[in-house]
Amino acid sequence: MKKLTLIITTVMLIGLYSCQKPGVSKQNVTSIQTNKSEQGIPIEFRFFSGKYHNHPTFSVWIEDLEGNYIETLMVTEYVAKGIYGHGSLGPGKWDSKPGPAERPSTLPYWLHKYAKAIGGKLLPSPERPVPDAITSATPTGDFILESVIKNKPEGKIRVMMEINQTWDWNEFWNNSLYPNDFEYKASCQPALVYAVIVDPSQKGKEFYLNPIGHSHFSGQNGDLFTDITTITTAKEIAHKVYVKIK
Repeated sequence: MKKLTLIITTVMLIGLYSCQKPGVSKQNVTSIQTNKSEQGIPIEFRFFSGKYHNHPTFSVWIEDLEGNYIETLMVTEYVAKGIYGHGSLGPGKWDSKPGPAERPSTLPYWLHKYAKAIGGKLLPSPERPVPDAITSATPTGDFILESVIKNKPEGKIRVMMEINQTWDWNEFWNNSLYPNDFEYKASCQPALVYAVIVDPSQKGKEFYLNPIGHSHFSGQNGDLFTDITTITTAKEIAHKVYVKIK
């Protein structure tokens, strides 16, 4: 009887220690480098995928404390080049193959800031892509972004991330909320915006990003909506995110 109890206890302990913690990925970590040839302040951005992570698209950028755009560190390739997994066949129609498309609801907060900063059109396209130096393939899980802040800031900065995952309906953001809005249906729960204030003089310290709001549900403007009580599973696309100055 004692032997049986010992075996059961051992099996339970093995199961306990082998179980994955909620929201912590077992996947290999993808390493991304941007601004490789640039001089400036080295920065590391660390993303841990959460329970509802399923190939979201990202942008990571720097602002001053007044919310003025400084520079982009990374944006995923779909948005950067305007070529998506399902190309556009006209209003309200998707192709089964990858191709060019205009998707303003993907990362509206970043898109409006970036377009204003470069004085260009809102949406990147194959003819007007974001520079390759800050473009990355979409990571499939956890990733480490190593980059450089080219424009040396004076004092503290705000590191920003916008993240969006298509077709992630919930009870509030459902298929019937805006039935005639194609861009809304391409996004569902709107893009979530994260931020943290960083002191570049504190090298090696981990600064953790937290959600501060969501973007417009169909990308009609670049406003930030700070009420995120209706956002549910989208809050668990990321388990945790931090940044540090190297």
